[in-house]
Amino acid sequence: MKLNRRQFLKHAAAAAPLILSARVLGRAGHVPPSEKLTMGLIGCGAMGGSDAIHQHNTGQSQVIAFCDVDKPRREAKKVEYEKLYAKEAGRAGWKGIATYNDFRDLIARDDLDAVIIATPEHWHAIPVIEAAKAGKDLYCEKPLAFTVREGRAMVEAVRRYGRVLQTGSQQRSHGEFRRACELVRNGYIGKVHTVYVRIGGPSHDCDVPAEPVPAGLDWNFWVGPAPFREFHHSIHPGGWRSYREFAGGGTTDWGAHHFDIVQWALGMDESGPVEWIPSAPCVSMRYANGAMVYHVFGKAVNEVKWPSPPEGDSNGITFIGDKGWIEVDRAHIRAEPASILTAHIGTLDAQLFRSPGHHQNWLDCIRSRKRPICDVEVGHRSATVCQLTNICHFTGQRFSWDPAREEITDNPVAARLLDYAKREPWRI
Repeated sequence: MKLNRRQFLKHAAAAAPLILSARVLGRAGHVPPSEKLTMGLIGCGAMGGSDAIHQHNTGQSQVIAFCDVDKPRREAKKVEYEKLYAKEAGRAGWKGIATYNDFRDLIARDDLDAVIIATPEHWHAIPVIEAAKAGKDLYCEKPLAFTVREGRAMVEAVRRYGRVLQTGSQQRSHGEFRRACELVRNGYIGKVHTVYVRIGGPSHDCDVPAEPVPAGLDWNFWVGPAPFREFHHSIHPGGWRSYREFAGGGTTDWGAHHFDIVQWALGMDESGPVEWIPSAPCVSMRYANGAMVYHVFGKAVNEVKWPSPPEGDSNGITFIGDKGWIEVDRAHIRAEPASILTAHIGTLDAQLFRSPGHHQNWLDCIRSRKRPICDVEVGHRSATVCQLTNICHFTGQRFSWDPAREEITDNPVAARLLDYAKREPWRI
């Protein structure tokens, strides 16, 4: 009996542990909508699990391999998805998900169309670059990179190898944030002069004592290229964002969402601020057009002269112009005058891309080979704002930034923090 590819995949998924990727069958990355894309997940924690289920819910992809240096966690994910696929296929006891300790073994597979990277921040750059070299399309959690230099290397690799990368700054795919950015872009609050970004503060040096490494955890691999620190339960699982060796704290966590929206609203996707200033009660940054952006956290929230106190205590953004203001977060959008929110964005106005959903947009772009809403350059530029903000926090010093050359031009102390020496044997 002759089978077309769709029929073959249906039978193969039910009878064999793996299904073949589009590339193996000669589609060169152009996958018809009726055919599922094969995925590998690197990092099986909370965000990795969320990304995997989002992909599954599209009905257009299938995760067939999991990688994590924490064996109990990756094996639990394998069991979870084998049960899920067995239930959907009506085949009790189906097995076939592969698991790996080393991300390089997962990337080396020829039957994967794409890879999702949901590791801690210090482990984003190397897997992205290696997966791009291997011809895999990519979804990388935010912030895109741990350092400015890593981010540029990631952009170069994705471009050189012609891959599609979506950064997990999914607020661009949320309607209320797009609406706020369109209103700002089109001058409905006039010329923007001040922006307040309410997010958490920077990370701090790792200062916890050593504890025994749990069974099944490859701690040396978990630390990877970062300066070595002994295991402590406050680092893994889940607490690593607080420590400077591995992440940038709230500045890069939520900053990769909210500074990203500021970049989008101000039309700065391929640029950024030109100056950082450590000014009480918060670090500020200046764009070339004069707009000032303030990183507000902790007690500083109560010291800022808001046009109207923020509603609730959630992370959010307030854009202030000479004709009004807009506040937006994940719970609401409000403005003064309130009539701003009823404005019609017409055909002559600047209109921003309306995403069908962040993961769906990525899948669509894998097929079309277009750039997604949070392309690698977008992710890099937004992460750079976060990283430079932390450098200002860490040094307590002012510096100027050249967005075109991506250089700190007048502060050698701050410039040294644009990257760090990787621990052997890791290199970019």
